[in-house]
Amino acid sequence: MGPLQKLGRLPIVLTMPAFAVLLVVFGVPIIQLFLTSLNAPAFSFANYQAFFGEQSNVRVLFQTVEVSVVATAICLIIGYPTAYLIVAASKRLRTALIVFVLIPYLTSGLARTYAWIVILGDRGLINSVLLDLGLISRPLELIYNRVAVYIGMVHIMLPMMMLPLISVMQDIDKSLMAAARSMGARPLAAFWRVFLPLTLPGVRSGALLVFVVCLGFYVTPQALGGLRDAMLSTFIAAQVATAFNLGSIAASAFILLGVAAVMLSTLGLDISGKQGTAKTASKSGSTRLPSVGRLTRHLNELATPYRSKRWTSKLYQAGDESRCWDTVGTVFVVLVMFYLLFPSLVIIIMSFGAGTVLEFPPSSLSLQWYRSFFDNPWWIDAAWTSIQLGVAVAILSTIVGTLAAYGLSRTFPRLRSFLTMLILTPITIPVIVVGIATYLGLVNLGLLGSKIGLALAHSIGSITFVVVIVVTTLANFDQRLEKAAKSMRAGPLQAFMRVRLPLIRPGVIAGAVFAFIHSFDEVVISSLVGGAIRTLPLKMWDNMRNEMDPTIAAVASLLSLLPMFWLIALYLTSLRSKLGEPACAPEPHY
Repeated sequence: MGPLQKLGRLPIVLTMPAFAVLLVVFGVPIIQLFLTSLNAPAFSFANYQAFFGEQSNVRVLFQTVEVSVVATAICLIIGYPTAYLIVAASKRLRTALIVFVLIPYLTSGLARTYAWIVILGDRGLINSVLLDLGLISRPLELIYNRVAVYIGMVHIMLPMMMLPLISVMQDIDKSLMAAARSMGARPLAAFWRVFLPLTLPGVRSGALLVFVVCLGFYVTPQALGGLRDAMLSTFIAAQVATAFNLGSIAASAFILLGVAAVMLSTLGLDISGKQGTAKTASKSGSTRLPSVGRLTRHLNELATPYRSKRWTSKLYQAGDESRCWDTVGTVFVVLVMFYLLFPSLVIIIMSFGAGTVLEFPPSSLSLQWYRSFFDNPWWIDAAWTSIQLGVAVAILSTIVGTLAAYGLSRTFPRLRSFLTMLILTPITIPVIVVGIATYLGLVNLGLLGSKIGLALAHSIGSITFVVVIVVTTLANFDQRLEKAAKSMRAGPLQAFMRVRLPLIRPGVIAGAVFAFIHSFDEVVISSLVGGAIRTLPLKMWDNMRNEMDPTIAAVASLLSLLPMFWLIALYLTSLRSKLGEPACAPEPHY
């Protein structure tokens, strides 16, 4: 067997197409961007000194970190108890609530931002209702301030915080809490000593993802905030649009990347959600504070007789307190779901209004704004461009990402972890930095302002989503099935196509759907590298900034209904796969 044949049999070769795309479009350019920020080959910190020399730049940097920290904290405060209550619900109710969380997660962020403009604006829903009721004499200033920015950002990021928490909480053995209660621990003590430490990996992953994504927020702060609420990504985008000083832009981007890197290296990103990490963290924390630990244990020993007596007296009593907390929990979950779903519902209802302006509820119904959308060639061209790009990105990302996931699943654990972190890089750093690096990459390739360039730029993040989803699916695959096929003289390709691929098909299709959604919803990178090409989100964003055409409500309504279509498609795919399993099973012969 020749060296090339041996190399072809190595699973790591399957990851090369994915890494080739990432390196050419993103990896090499970001190194080039870093060298540019240092004025290579002269090498100096002049660009960084110039950035920190301007007081306004430092203020925007601190403001970016402050807004990201506050938005992350709000998401955690709201998301943790909501995830806890969702996991504690019955199976059917839990499934319904998770779907309610997924719908806004899959809905366009631009459409949700537009919904909040409609709700909070001077002539928006809230001010109109208060004026009609006579409670106020003039519109309240609900928009173009910091509070509006937090409302919009938390609304977009809350599902991203809740989904890792729900995933981790569902894997916790519920008998541990029951065991703690059976040994006399009160509900709060059992939660604090048993449940909370086991959920820390989910808290860490969710908080880091939300914080890093918030660092790169561009559209929502600009649409809902005032001039004093600008973030560093807005500052970088303005530099690209006006005076294209690459050294200054590169320094700003790497300062933002440095903030994200500090948080990632301090806390670490664990997408596996292993519970052992929480135990380690808790153990290390007690080592650092031995005196506090000894004092706590001593106080617990003093309170042990009291807890024992109280546990005996409460053992067979009806729990009135639990019913009260159940009511509080139900009201809380309903309010959170209302916050997540109501903006999209408002836009969908308003889009059917027959008036010349948007009103809620509409005085009469009409499809005029949908006709306006479908009769306008600019809107149709933008929508067709987005569909073409989405399909191209989904095909490329699914093929390349599935091969990479298959190769990663067959490599050594240490190498797999390292390569997985490299592939995850585009979604673990601020999107504005990815956009600037991609801009350089497409300039090098001569594809700036072309559809091929846009497809490659969108594929960077889409490949990551496909790899994460397919790797998770492959983790549940029974390796013995493929070995059995090979023992019956099936070649590696035949065993993959006839055995493995049919069983992981739902994961591959889910990856393709997420790749399409990621491309279809992209705004920041498209605005940097698209040139004169206008995708549907870019056309919508241009109209939101220049004129509040009610046709945008029809577009936002269509974008809000799109995730429901994808969820139904994924459900039918999963259902078909389950129904097909018994038919594929060999029948025994006696």
